[in-house]
Amino acid sequence: MGHKHLTLFHTNDIHSDFNQWPGIVRYVKEHRTKDSLFVDLGDHADRSHSITEATDGKANMDLLNMAGVDYATIGNNEGVTFSKEQLGELYQEATFPILLANLMEENGDQPDWSIPSTIRTMENGLKVGLFGLTAPLSHFYEKLGWSVLDLTQCITEQVKLLKPQVDVLVLLSHLGLFKDEKIAQEIRGIDVIIGAHTHHVLEQGERIQDTLIVQAGKHGHYLGEVTLTFDDNNHLQESVAVLHEAKELPSDPETMTYLLEAKKRSDEILKQPMAVLPMPLAVDWYKETTATRLLCDGLTEWCGESIGMLNAGVLLSDLPKGQLTRGEIHQICPHPINPCVIRLTGKELQNTIERASSLELINLELKGFGFRGQVLGKMIYTGVSVEYDAENEELVRSISILGEPLDLEAEYRLATLDMYTFGFLYPELTDAEDKTYLMPEFLRDILAWKLNQL
Repeated sequence: MGHKHLTLFHTNDIHSDFNQWPGIVRYVKEHRTKDSLFVDLGDHADRSHSITEATDGKANMDLLNMAGVDYATIGNNEGVTFSKEQLGELYQEATFPILLANLMEENGDQPDWSIPSTIRTMENGLKVGLFGLTAPLSHFYEKLGWSVLDLTQCITEQVKLLKPQVDVLVLLSHLGLFKDEKIAQEIRGIDVIIGAHTHHVLEQGERIQDTLIVQAGKHGHYLGEVTLTFDDNNHLQESVAVLHEAKELPSDPETMTYLLEAKKRSDEILKQPMAVLPMPLAVDWYKETTATRLLCDGLTEWCGESIGMLNAGVLLSDLPKGQLTRGEIHQICPHPINPCVIRLTGKELQNTIERASSLELINLELKGFGFRGQVLGKMIYTGVSVEYDAENEELVRSISILGEPLDLEAEYRLATLDMYTFGFLYPELTDAEDKTYLMPEFLRDILAWKLNQL
């Protein structure tokens, strides 16, 4: 009895951390056969990196093309930090198909740079079905002119379409581990879910029902490899998942050369002057400074509101006197964070301000949600006065809004940062029904705009 094999190499959430990428590329080049595929699961591009920022992600696309990637799906860092036009231009450059079944044009058409799914017949005759899904961040995608389809319906349709025609069905998922687990529990027929988004390190994968779920951490620390074994009738017999530690891998010289050249090109692009400062502005993550006050006022004004808040940790360093280039503003405020307006009650605002005053939040070394700094730092306010207890700096004594005491029953519109509406940071802001995201401008665009008014 002979056996057939299929190998799937996979990367996810590189986030433009190119340190390990040359090693990953060399390993795949040296180990791939006619019966292997190399897939990337999105968030390869991250606009907090100067090369990605300067090239609108095109350098990332060059790297994926040079690596010989066979298929990719997109992550939220591609999907919602680039404008619709930038995204279209970015993926026109791909030499491989982008699999994306749940993101459509507003009129329901498939974007011309993607396909929902594909069937690949390998040299050994195995038929492989693949489809891709990205994190359904509807609030963001709709602002950018996209339409997001219902996940369950989308998956059910793809499984129904592909499963009868293939020997193995693979989902490229930028949905996160918890959603992947739910899919494996509830929908039969998917053999392998290659995951991303939540940065889990699954050393041998995870099995739920008949589905193998794999994910390879973040920043290219690992390269994933899945080996599937089939009998002579092309029935899947065995699936084995491993992770290779990328720092142990020798580098691909071609990729190294490209990265050095891309860095030089990007530095030139980012020399564009953006603002001139009449005086230096100091930044302190633990107290209000002219720089953080200026940015908070700018955010509030940009959003067309009268009250606003942001954390001092969003500015990573002092602003020097004289000309500031695009590159310098990017270094000082690299986060892919958008402004946001939230409607909430006085009570919800009080709870949020009290939570923001806790040392736990001020000293939080946050990773993710768009934040690329060290610590969150002190919360800075516009139009909001907070009086703290003389003995205990975490204890809020009183709050006034535009000179009037906070009314717990009243409704307020707060200009702030989109990252506060994700996850655990501020439950009231995450759960708020009425949120408006202002896109595609980032916080650094507001910083440059406000500096030009000095």
